[in-house]
Amino acid sequence: MSLYYDLVPTGIPGLDEALGGGLIRGRTYLISGETGTGKTLLSLSFLINGIYKYGEPGIYVSVDETYDQLMNGVRRFGWDLEALREQGYLEVLIPEMDIIEKIREKDPITIAKSLVYTIADYAKSLDAQRLVIDPIAPLVTLEKDVQVLREYIRALVMGIEREVGVTTIITTEIPTGARVISRYGVEEFLAAGVFVMGLAQTTEGDFKRYLFIRKMRWQAVQPTILEVEIQPKIGVVVKGPLKDVHIPFYALMM
Repeated sequence: MSLYYDLVPTGIPGLDEALGGGLIRGRTYLISGETGTGKTLLSLSFLINGIYKYGEPGIYVSVDETYDQLMNGVRRFGWDLEALREQGYLEVLIPEMDIIEKIREKDPITIAKSLVYTIADYAKSLDAQRLVIDPIAPLVTLEKDVQVLREYIRALVMGIEREVGVTTIITTEIPTGARVISRYGVEEFLAAGVFVMGLAQTTEGDFKRYLFIRKMRWQAVQPTILEVEIQPKIGVVVKGPLKDVHIPFYALMM
């Protein structure tokens, strides 16, 4: 466990033990992975456990889903986010769905600052301690927009750490089979920690979900591959070290 930083427990069964106590308070962490690997459920587990186990309100920013799509999905999974909103423990923010057009047309730093100020206002009203942005940037983009989105992401992450001060999880989806650990090539450098989620094939031929702790800045945590399960009404559960499986090489590159 770190002797110099205030650690925030994720509340996710098995994960805090692997992290030596949790995440550094006020810093930003990245969850990366291909589609369907559990990024959203892991980030929501962080928020919901924070509320139920530690009394820490949170904010969820859904970039690629409408409010109804999100609520219908979590309701089928067994979570009642609307009740947490009514009780003042959670706020769900849905940026305008044409945000990519606004980033193209305006200064991306101006757009990022606007979102930071909005998040800061809600964080103050809720006394929020945790934040999730899922995903960090719109996924519908053209190749020529990558540099613009990098500027947007950098301004957003740095602005949140400076102006809001909550412990933040951002997610990013990587294209299937791509030899990268983030979509835009900047997220992992801004984050204090990086978790890569994926599917691994065992020697018997079946598949298991994994969470690769790839980077933990200023914490004595070794890179570790952990087996994870997704359980309705509970979320992500870390089962322990995962061995004798095939992990794509790109995910393990240090």
